[in-house]
This record gives sequence, structure tokens and C-alpha cells, in this order.
Amino acid sequence: MGDNTSEEQVPMQEEIDEPFPLTERDKIGLTLTDADFELHTWDALKGAIATNKLDILQRKPSDLRRYIYWCRKINVEYGGIGNYVIQHRLPWGSPPFTHKSDIPFAELDDFKILINDWPYGFTDDITHIVVWSKTPIPTDDETGDLTIESRKILEDFVKRTFVDRLEGDKDRVLWFKNWVRLQSVRALEHMHVLVRNVTREDLEFWIGTELEGGKS
Repeated sequence: MGDNTSEEQVPMQEEIDEPFPLTERDKIGLTLTDADFELHTWDALKGAIATNKLDILQRKPSDLRRYIYWCRKINVEYGGIGNYVIQHRLPWGSPPFTHKSDIPFAELDDFKILINDWPYGFTDDITHIVVWSKTPIPTDDETGDLTIESRKILEDFVKRTFVDRLEGDKDRVLWFKNWVRLQSVRALEHMHVLVRNVTREDLEFWIGTELEGGKS
């Protein structure tokens, strides 16, 4: 999802309405240039995910401005990002979706793996994948974070789907699910998977289709 709106067309910080909750880091990032931005490295991501400090994740300033601009357009045209994703990215028809299993990611028909068109500001060796789920993923009502049971289900899914594909090299796979308050697409269940130094063949295997150029 997305387009190639140039940075010059994107309104600067003082003109931007927030189409989703911006973190304090995002707000600071909007005052920066890409040259000022420090890309997220693999080691830094491991630390952030291990300590559940997901609010440190940021897009490059130019990407963040484009993403905000794009979200505003999508909200006007489709009534929300979730509606856009349903119409253009997920082959499931209109919600409510019928899932085969009450356990997330237990059935192939109940989830869809896509490469994120709006990734965070990672180094070039990292690919950002989003896995969308028909089945609700339980979270803690108070914290908005995963329950212990949900975390185990997602860990098992990541291992059999991504780690096993990479011959058990778990050091090349990270995953997280944003707290509810950090999600820009709250209407649809999804989790994030980060993979490092993978091939085009790996990515095409996971998404189930050929890539349109780019990643090799």
C-alpha cells in the first residue's frame, strides 16, 4: 500500500494533522532531516523488542511525513487505513471475517503475509514484514500488550514460518506486536516480523507471490 508522493509535496510539521497517534519521538522526528536520523540497527532492535520499548521505533523523517500525508488521503477517500487494506491488500472480503481456527495463525487461510510498504527506519539488511490475521489476538485489557498465552502462540508461529525457513537461524528473525495505543491500523489484527539478510526467494516464499523488482 502507498504511493511515491515526493517529500516536497508533504506538509511540514506545523501543517500536519495526526491521522494516527504520534509518539513524542515521531513529533521530534518531524523536525529533522533524513541526514539527522540514525537508522535502527539489528542490535538496537533486539534490545528494544526484548525490553518491550516499542515506542522508540521511528520512520525516517521523509518517510514519516509521506506516511502521515498518505494516511490523511486514505482516511478521506476510504474512511480509514483498515478499509484501504481490506479493499486492496487482503483477499478476505468485508468484515467480520470468518476464521477457521480460534487460535491465531493456526490455519493458512486465516492469515496473510505481506511486506510492509511503510517500514520503520531500518538499515538496508532488514526487511519489515506484516502478518495480518482474521483471528483476534488477545491482549491485556489494561496494558494493551499481549497476554502470556498470545505471546507463546505468536512465538511458535514465527519459529515454524520464518526461523525454520532460515534453517533454524533464530538470530535473523525478530517479531513484535505493537501495543494497542501504538497501532496505526487498529481495525485489523496484525503483527510485525523483521528478517535480516534474506533472499528474494525467501521473501517470495513467505508472501506467496513474485516481488516486483527491488529486493534481491
